[in-house]
Amino acid sequence: MADYIYTLETRLSPDQQKAVTLVQDVAKAADMNLYLTGGAIRDIITGFPIRDLDFTVQGNALKLQKDLERGGAIVGDADDETKALLLTLPGNVRAEIAMARSERYEKTGKPPHILPATIIEDLRRRDFTVNAMALSLNEGSRGLLMDPFNGAADIEAKLVRVLHNYAFLEDPSRLIRATRFAARFHWPLEERTQQRYDAAKENGYIEYLRNSAIGHEIEQLAYEDDPLNILKVYEKEGWLKVLNAHWSSAKADSAGLSALMKTRQQMNELGYAPDVAPAVLHFLSARLGDKDVADIRKAIPRKDLVESWKDLEDHAKDLAKRLSGKEAATPARTWQLLSSARPEMILFLAVTARQQAVVQKIKNFFTKWRQVQQKIPLPEMTELHITPQLPSYPKIANDVFLLLLDGKLRSRTETLKFLKPLAPPPPPPPPPPPAKRGRGKAAAAAPAVPVTPAKPGAKGKGKTAAAAPAATPAKPAATPKSAAPKPTVVAKGKQDKAPAKQEKPPAKKAANKPAKPAAKAKSKPKAKKKR
Repeated sequence: MADYIYTLETRLSPDQQKAVTLVQDVAKAADMNLYLTGGAIRDIITGFPIRDLDFTVQGNALKLQKDLERGGAIVGDADDETKALLLTLPGNVRAEIAMARSERYEKTGKPPHILPATIIEDLRRRDFTVNAMALSLNEGSRGLLMDPFNGAADIEAKLVRVLHNYAFLEDPSRLIRATRFAARFHWPLEERTQQRYDAAKENGYIEYLRNSAIGHEIEQLAYEDDPLNILKVYEKEGWLKVLNAHWSSAKADSAGLSALMKTRQQMNELGYAPDVAPAVLHFLSARLGDKDVADIRKAIPRKDLVESWKDLEDHAKDLAKRLSGKEAATPARTWQLLSSARPEMILFLAVTARQQAVVQKIKNFFTKWRQVQQKIPLPEMTELHITPQLPSYPKIANDVFLLLLDGKLRSRTETLKFLKPLAPPPPPPPPPPPAKRGRGKAAAAAPAVPVTPAKPGAKGKGKTAAAAPAATPAKPAATPKSAAPKPTVVAKGKQDKAPAKQEKPPAKKAANKPAKPAAKAKSKPKAKKKR
């Protein structure tokens, strides 16, 4: 299980990973089991680019719409019949979330009878084995791959195989889909599948194709890596006339499509990910009449895609006008204008622009001006402590880049003159090292205090030191012996507790009472000084 989760996480783009997380959180909050299904699993296993994300939930997917919109999703279409949502998630990630369902076809060309079902029953109603796999995204079974029809083996064998004998009869759009997969992956149809394909084509099952399926297949053309090739294969098989009676490969702008795909590749290498679908549809239908174009737009289920296609030329003309005016009078202003424009507009304008000045500015934006970024004076900025850790660093680096574009920083002196006012204050000096702790230092800091002599005749032994430890003199390490006060010698047995009040000096009492003979007095030996 862990292998498939690892493969999922490594194969998805960062935006697609965020999209999966968003859908997981919303489905979990709604208490619905969630699975990644269909083409997404196929593309993860094959290594082909993951075009979109197909999710299946065991429940009504339409109930997730509001929570998904709060997470930044744009709903392109909502199907009440299949309980499915067509979404564009943050980062231009296309996705579909549908209810797990079973389908029973009662008549060719008629919509199936739909009922809620389990995930295994949902896989059973699909078109090809390579699309009938699901990966659990639920706690407890996350990473579990469900492959009841051995689709992984057909991926390994590079074959397109239908699930059952009546697949093309029930849904004739599978004929077009089989052609598209075979052309995209360069996989042949499995032998029995090819026989059923030929029989369905001969019997004219395609005449029962529903309008909703026509729009879906046209939309899928827009996301192909080589749409012109797919269009020509459709034309050869006779499916292009089914999508639109007046459509042919001659009605497409092949030169424009080729330039579009080449420019998109250059933008991808620079880190841009433009949505090329609107521009692809523009070039595929470039020479069709207005009525035919209107019919195609009407059939496409994703209304956000249709709106982008409609506005493509107008937005490109507006951007070209701004690039020709004062707003783009200098390289720095042009850079700022193009950096804030939608990548789709830049891509389309790079292919369709006729003004030489506009074409040159877009070319410089992708090539020449990016080389100036390597001239940003990083050593000088580091010298002034202008580093990426500084909150204002991105703005300062961008300002320096724009000045370099316009040629306003030509020397180190000019660069330092611009950077110095923006530099942060120098860091404070380090604090002084802590003072070394030692006996001499401690003794010097705490001057010795002489011991208060005990009251003559008091009882007790050694109680004075215990009652008033603060009066014990500290050992002076560095002080000369002559300067240190000597402790008073008190007769043994004559000590008493320290009095609460200061006693009078013993000299005054000696005047009234004679002192004992010196021979009888027992002096207390000096205590060893504690170290």
